[in-house]
Amino acid sequence: MTYTKENQRQLFDLSKKLLDEKGDLAEGAAKKQLADLRKVIIYHEWRYYVLNQPVVSDFEYDTLFKRIEALEAQYPKLITPDSPTQRVSNDLTETFPSVEHLVPMLSLANSYNREDLNDFDTQIKKLAGLDENAAVEYCVEPKYDGGSIALVYEDDLLVRAATRGNGALGEEITNNMKALRSVPMRAAFSKKGMKKVELRGEALIRKDIFDKVNKQREKDGQSVFANPRNAATGGLRMKDPKEVAKRGLEAFLYQLGYAVDGDGKDLLNVFKTHDDGIEMLSDLGFKVPTDQRKVCKNIDEVVAFCKQWEQKRDKYEYEIDGMVIKVNSLALQDKCGYTSHHPRWAIAYKFKAKQATSKLINVEYQIGKIGSITPVAKLEPVQLAGVTVSSVSLHNEEFITSKDLRIGDTVLVERAGDVIPYIVKAMDELRDGAEQAIVFPSSCPSCSSTLVKAENEAAWRCENYACEAQVVQRMIHHVSKDAMDIDGFGKSYVERFHEEGWLKTIADIYRLDYDKIASLEGFGKRSATNLEKAITKAKSNPLHRLLYSLSVHHLGKKVSKLLAAEIQHVLELKDWKEEDFTLIKDVGPTVAKNVTAFFDNPDNVALLNEMEELGVNVKQTSDDLPKMVSEDAPLFGKTILFTGSLSLMGRKEAQEKAAAAGAKNISAVSSKLNILVAGEKAGSKLKKAQALGTVEILTEQEFVDLISEN
Repeated sequence: MTYTKENQRQLFDLSKKLLDEKGDLAEGAAKKQLADLRKVIIYHEWRYYVLNQPVVSDFEYDTLFKRIEALEAQYPKLITPDSPTQRVSNDLTETFPSVEHLVPMLSLANSYNREDLNDFDTQIKKLAGLDENAAVEYCVEPKYDGGSIALVYEDDLLVRAATRGNGALGEEITNNMKALRSVPMRAAFSKKGMKKVELRGEALIRKDIFDKVNKQREKDGQSVFANPRNAATGGLRMKDPKEVAKRGLEAFLYQLGYAVDGDGKDLLNVFKTHDDGIEMLSDLGFKVPTDQRKVCKNIDEVVAFCKQWEQKRDKYEYEIDGMVIKVNSLALQDKCGYTSHHPRWAIAYKFKAKQATSKLINVEYQIGKIGSITPVAKLEPVQLAGVTVSSVSLHNEEFITSKDLRIGDTVLVERAGDVIPYIVKAMDELRDGAEQAIVFPSSCPSCSSTLVKAENEAAWRCENYACEAQVVQRMIHHVSKDAMDIDGFGKSYVERFHEEGWLKTIADIYRLDYDKIASLEGFGKRSATNLEKAITKAKSNPLHRLLYSLSVHHLGKKVSKLLAAEIQHVLELKDWKEEDFTLIKDVGPTVAKNVTAFFDNPDNVALLNEMEELGVNVKQTSDDLPKMVSEDAPLFGKTILFTGSLSLMGRKEAQEKAAAAGAKNISAVSSKLNILVAGEKAGSKLKKAQALGTVEILTEQEFVDLISEN
């Protein structure tokens, strides 16, 4: 299915013409219009489901589809097997009969590091009779984490689809696969002389659609899927094809496994390379790996490409758990041959696991700087994405309840994006009755004060401001980078000095005895001197940093700057009423209430007085005043939004540059948006901005050029 630009223009114009067609037609006219409608629908499905680049709106597509349905209902004998309406069968599938694959679907040998790939390369050269210094060309493509499928086309029509099963036999799922709009109902294999073919691929779910499916299941009271793979494989075997269509499955095709002409003659040898076969599938309208696939000249390029994808796997729209390396030459593949288990000419390079199971052995409770109680699961140590995980946050009591977690449970743990681990679910089918309910405490684990939970908040909190655990956490926050930014003064120092009895309040940070610190094991004169310099420097920080460092509930960096710009001395705030705060734009009643309560407490006022006596700045500085932007600034008065992956700078840096150029950063596409900067793999926000027609769309380089020229 190769469309030239001229073809596409003609089909687009035909679509617009058909959208205006209404009313009943005579059978002859209906037959012609149905042929036109099928052509444009198939074209638009290819643009949307294969290229992800639609050229008509969802409403226009639906209008065309309904027109087909109406005409076919009027003239049922005009329905053809490849009609778009035949994708979703009305028949429920009670059983999935076993069918034999035309060619066995073998497994792949696995590799986990460069040494494994080097050994594979050496073995290939031996099997192919090549010199050890020869370079073998490989085709590398993603190892999709979904459900394997085999599609059979005969006389260009999709006649059968099956799961992998045991490799020799699979379960027939033809009606379900027809529900996937990324799978052509008809493909012009006959133009290549092929009468019957079998394709290999993977059915999977895009990550964002998986999240929507899980949210809906949670809303409906159903159990959530552990990962996109489970959602995809389960979707393949649903009894109702209509439900399959709702699941959002797609299919990537990655191999032509069988091809014969009308006399049964093998036609796989019409291609010289595996990559040529994939290109043919792409030309016929199948969804194939494109930017994610690479022909590598040697094993060194293979290793580099695999490592590159391991780093960016989490930014990809689909789950992949590795890369598949195949000898590109089909002649060399024949020389290498097969074992009973796997082809010798291919191997999977497996990424580090992102999910693993472990046992939940205990729950501990941490107290935050504002008294929030956070339950933390203690697990049997497990290797996950290259690190050992033994502690996982359980967030709050509602999280524990919603996941039905119990002490002793076997749990599925995930570490996506090499970030904080997360418990996906408890494996309740493995319970033996010895598991114990997790009882959330009613009093603070540190000071025994009764815990409270505010309306519309998920966390239980200890409201005792003098709670020792809170005091320590507030000191850790106070010295942190975003607050007073005391270089080298981290969490371990705060906890150590607190244990020594030197830190009881924030003010004590500014009266430390550096001679005592120098005498501590693991420190010394140089460490103490560096710490003294950092603390002395921090005393001169602008007022907004001090405000943020005080750990007032809901008082963030932005509002701290707004308040600092309005006062000359920090203690002016003790005379403010709640309504005084809310007169400032972007300061809401909740923040106003919390800041007022903080300054109504005489102990807090005494603390600030004490800090001022110790030399800490409590007055407004020039850094507390907003930076004025000239009306001549290139983006003055404009709103801007960044989407997709930026390659020249980080998202935060780009937003700062935009603000410095006079723009206001906003978070969503709407009629208020003036400029959208689209990086790589820009998705729905770009489409929405294009649809509005009023948004100026820039590449990252165009954005840089714009602010640089001015």
